[in-house]
Amino acid sequence: MVEAEVKTQKFIVKFFPEIMIKGSKAKRQMIDQLFANIKKILNKISEEIEYKKLFDKIEVVCPIEKVEEVREKLLETSGIELVLEAIQIDNMTTLDEIKKVVNEKMAEEIQNKTFVVRAKRTGQQEFKSTDIERIVGGYMLANNPTSKVDLRNPEVTIKVELIHKQLNIITNRYSGLSGFPLGTQGDILSLMSGGFDSTVASYLTMKRGIKTHFIFFNLGGIAHEIGVKQVAFYLWNKFGSSHKVTFTSVPFEDVVTEIFNSTSQSYMGVTLKRLMLMASEKIANNLKIDALLTGESVAQVSSQTLRNLALIDQATQKLVLRPLSTMNKPEIIDIAEKIGTRKFAENMPEYCGVISKNPVTHGSYERMEKEAKKFNYEVLDKAVEEALTINVDEIISDVNSIGEVEVVHDISKGNYTVIDIRQNDECIETCCETIKIPFYKLKSEFEKLPQDKEYLFYCDKGVLSQLHAQYLIDSKGYKNIKVYRP
Repeated sequence: MVEAEVKTQKFIVKFFPEIMIKGSKAKRQMIDQLFANIKKILNKISEEIEYKKLFDKIEVVCPIEKVEEVREKLLETSGIELVLEAIQIDNMTTLDEIKKVVNEKMAEEIQNKTFVVRAKRTGQQEFKSTDIERIVGGYMLANNPTSKVDLRNPEVTIKVELIHKQLNIITNRYSGLSGFPLGTQGDILSLMSGGFDSTVASYLTMKRGIKTHFIFFNLGGIAHEIGVKQVAFYLWNKFGSSHKVTFTSVPFEDVVTEIFNSTSQSYMGVTLKRLMLMASEKIANNLKIDALLTGESVAQVSSQTLRNLALIDQATQKLVLRPLSTMNKPEIIDIAEKIGTRKFAENMPEYCGVISKNPVTHGSYERMEKEAKKFNYEVLDKAVEEALTINVDEIISDVNSIGEVEVVHDISKGNYTVIDIRQNDECIETCCETIKIPFYKLKSEFEKLPQDKEYLFYCDKGVLSQLHAQYLIDSKGYKNIKVYRP
């Protein structure tokens, strides 16, 4: 008998435990939101995916060729504690049928190893879960002479679930993102610089189920704005694409000039942070957002002592969240590495900010009040009026308006060298010379290449290629870079 070809893969999604201890109304709302989020995200991969919502889990069945994409997206979706991969067999009614099919599917896994069978049962069967474990385990032991049973410390645990007549054999188990489903905890506006702290803080609020919008204060230069848009798009695309969020860019060059003209040197840093919160509050009010988010950590820099943070918070009536406030820098960097933003942060373009000489570390409330009165707030109001807000998913098209990087679709008519800038090991194959330089190495590696050639940057969606091409053109003056979009 030839075994039928497997055409689908079943995923069993287990909820974050804190969801299950909520009241019935809140729990139902969160599960419904998670179900909607999963469908919206996965429907972009395939319309053939099937979904089933149960009281303690969500089941997803996808075409076998979409398994890796679906698994990746499920593991990046907040609200999910575990993702289980399962083999589903229907119309299982007897222990004799169950023991044979489990052995058929899992015998290879237990060769020369100790094992145990763990079972859960739902329905009106004449046997119990312990009967499944005993009968299946005994049958597998008898039919696999190199294997042994170990009830306490097995090398392999075979997990099966019998739901009425449907048998699920769990083949893989992955830890999910945890947290609450995105969209269940309101909206927040994140002050983004693109470095380690602001990106990690944004990830943490997204993971907690908060729709995280972004605001960027441009202190001079398009390169930094391009870099921040790049990492904002990355965070949204990876962890928050089930919802629309905004990216607001505020021109702050004139505000910085006014700070230099009106503020004492030692209070410049604190003043800048206060003005950013004031501007963010105005933008948040327009967007009907209740809270602000920063990546500040206590005592990390002079403006982040407890006293100075208190002085900064006086500038806004909005709730300000600081999830990194008690974290050490190595802890923050570890999270950035885990979520994939470390390379963005390390390669974020430099910009000139406001650096106080002999900055105050324990500011005075009275002195701060006097410094604040010297500032011309018409400059701040003008900056807010000139702020531009777009949806984060529009960054792809918005990048085209930032610069004039030419896009090439047909490479057969030119003498090009294609540079694949994706961060994985894969390299696109083309009819031209093709080399691999991950985006985070471009800044140092591109200048080493022969500059008498014409280069085309390539990535999957054309976002990173456009951003990095524009950055090198703007900051280094290169004239031989274009973007390749097949």
